[in-house]
Amino acid sequence: MADHPAYPVGLRLAGRRVVVLGGGQVAQRRLPALIAAGADILLVSPSATPSVEAMVTAGEICWERRRYAEGDFEGAWYALIATTDPEANTRASAEAERSRVWCVRSDDAHAATAWTPATGRSEGVTVAVLTTDPQGRDPRRSAALRDAIVEGLRDGTLSAPQHRTRVPGVALVGGGPGDPDLITVRGRRLLAEADVVIADRLGPRDLLAELPPQVEVIDAAKIPYGRFMAQEAINAALIEHARAGKAVVRLKGGDPFVFGRGMEEAEALAEAGIPCTVVPGISSSISVPGAAGIPVTHRGVAHEFTVVSGHVAPDDDRSLVDWAALARLRGTLVVLMGVDKIGAIAQTLVANGRAAHTPVALIQEGTTAAQRRVDATLATVAETVVAEEIRPPAVIVIGEVVALGGGPAVTGGPTTTG
Repeated sequence: MADHPAYPVGLRLAGRRVVVLGGGQVAQRRLPALIAAGADILLVSPSATPSVEAMVTAGEICWERRRYAEGDFEGAWYALIATTDPEANTRASAEAERSRVWCVRSDDAHAATAWTPATGRSEGVTVAVLTTDPQGRDPRRSAALRDAIVEGLRDGTLSAPQHRTRVPGVALVGGGPGDPDLITVRGRRLLAEADVVIADRLGPRDLLAELPPQVEVIDAAKIPYGRFMAQEAINAALIEHARAGKAVVRLKGGDPFVFGRGMEEAEALAEAGIPCTVVPGISSSISVPGAAGIPVTHRGVAHEFTVVSGHVAPDDDRSLVDWAALARLRGTLVVLMGVDKIGAIAQTLVANGRAAHTPVALIQEGTTAAQRRVDATLATVAETVVAEEIRPPAVIVIGEVVALGGGPAVTGGPTTTG
């Protein structure tokens, strides 16, 4: 029997009798999975660890405080032998063999009729790994393989899309500031399972190259708008593909709800009756300054930070920002989408009380290989943007924290003082 590999099978133990001999560390590790399987568990042991006793107290298992006795496996479907008494283990193993009860032995795997695989779970999938080498089992290798597979399923690097049980719908995924490694684990997994990906230009573009060829990738900037406004056309595309039974990912830069119009898309999907999942992302308002060596808060320097959109100038009637109030704050101001308006923004802040010498950092294409940081002040930032040819996307940080990160950037490209 030892010369042949084990035959893998999943045991359905719900409501079925399982006997565990020994209440030590082995039982403590194995019992939770048996409880989760719904087994009717009898523990036979003179003593038990505090964790095992807690399972008894919670009513999850029954405990008979005694040593193994002949006949304990009567009516059992599965047995775990994990006592410190080799002679009792041998007798119990012999009973299991006679009674046709699949039996695991912690002290002698070769004498057992079953082996416990290295198992892990991810999103409704159980991964079980057994060593098939008849010359000797290697539990560490099995565990390492299990961990690699489960991690790959969780972060999406191991593509295993669902087909039978998958519910069509849309996932609004925040892709982070640009570096493909900064997307969340859940976001990457959903991206790997997608049939259709509608992507913003500011999303992590490198991830799109990793998608299987059958995945339809749509550039949101190139959706034909026709009579629609751009956002309405994107909403319509999301609904159309989801109604066709596709798993759709709306891949956005940063976080979907931080100047990403994600709520507009979620509302349109809800109105159309389309299931929607929101996956938060790392916002560029925090991550890009950090990647450039700038903390948005620092003890004794800044006790608050404010994130504001700069796509509308301060004197524009459409502006919803109280720039005069922002000028009076002492903390950090982070401006997104404000490259072409930074001159007017700086002028307004100074006019309302912010010091003209307040440090400013402009971080272009943060967290990517093309990252570049340029430093200035509120007095010089308008001319610096022109002289240094700063282009979107760029995050602008205003406040004394900029001086803390005045040296070389932590990651990315060079730092220039303007």
